[in-house]
Amino acid sequence: MHTTRGFTGRPRATGPQLPPGQYDAGDDWPVLSAEVTPDLSPADWTFHVGGLVAEPRTWDWAGARRLPASAYAGDIHCVTGWSKFGVRFAGVSLDTFLEEAGPLPSATHAVAYAHTGYSANLPLADLTGGRAWIVWEYDGRPLAPEHGGPARLVVPHLYFWKSVKWVAGLELLDRDEPGFWERNGYHARGNPWEEQRYSGD
Repeated sequence: MHTTRGFTGRPRATGPQLPPGQYDAGDDWPVLSAEVTPDLSPADWTFHVGGLVAEPRTWDWAGARRLPASAYAGDIHCVTGWSKFGVRFAGVSLDTFLEEAGPLPSATHAVAYAHTGYSANLPLADLTGGRAWIVWEYDGRPLAPEHGGPARLVVPHLYFWKSVKWVAGLELLDRDEPGFWERNGYHARGNPWEEQRYSGD
């Protein structure tokens, strides 16, 4: 994992909002990436939904920005141990993209993938019902490249490695197909409240 800001040696705190084994990162937002931050401009960004859908769809930057706006305000949790409270992301609900593509009844899972090639697997149920977003703003400002800008997936109820940076698309499947970290020992789902960090947890 490529780390550009340290998070080791932080005090471990507990509280009613903290999942087990997490600490409050406060104003910090550690930057962790499996890959080098790409030079990806909004003009070059696209988002595709394919696989088990009625109509595969691709949006460019302008097309995605024309969709109904949505936002997430709440908490995020990283498998490395930090949690960040009261974050604010703005973009479009993933439900909106999926509704336009039309998932088939046989679709049960998805692989989210980045413009860099990184991927993460997710049950489709974790991406629908107002639980996931494609975002391009953080705290009222454009999402910084090191945090996944111009746009990233945000699935805040799961560990943040599932929230794919520089997101390029979703491939809907009828099976669970491991992504990058899942092939390297991480848990298939990644629920922070159940400490699903590694395979076997």
